[in-house]
This record gives sequence, C-alpha cells and structure tokens, in this order.
Amino acid sequence: MEPLDTDMEYMVREPRPATPGSRLSAMLILPILGFVLLLTFIGAAIFQWNFSDLIDTLIGVLMVLFVVMIAMLFWGLAPRADST
Repeated sequence: MEPLDTDMEYMVREPRPATPGSRLSAMLILPILGFVLLLTFIGAAIFQWNFSDLIDTLIGVLMVLFVVMIAMLFWGLAPRADST
C-alpha cells in the first residue's frame, strides 16, 4: 500500500487584474438614463403629458448628470495606483 498524500497545498486567490476599460464600463448607466429620459419626452409628446411643473427639476437633474459624467470620466481615466 502506498502512503496517502497528506500534504495540503493551499491555493491563494488573487484578484483578477482589471482591464483598462473596466472603470469606464460603469459609465454605461448614463446612456441608459438618457434613453429613459428620451422615452419620457417622447411619451409626453405623444400623450400630451403636462411637464411644465417639472421642467426646472428635469433641468437640475440634467445638470447633475453632466457633473456626474465629468467626475466618472476623471475616475475612469485616472491611472491606477500599484498596490505592490
């Protein structure tokens, strides 16, 4: 009989190296929000919804989304810090 191999080898899991565009893929939420807003405007034109009370709020949301887009561009294109 052969002796059992009882030497345990532990596998160390390392995080996957991130691809260069992985941070930029987080920006895909912005076109989705824009598409939803466009569908809302199309619906307002077809069904004659009254958005006159919400225009100031929508313009504020668009300004905030613009600032978020600029911040996400800076974050997505920033060089990565080496942790080693």
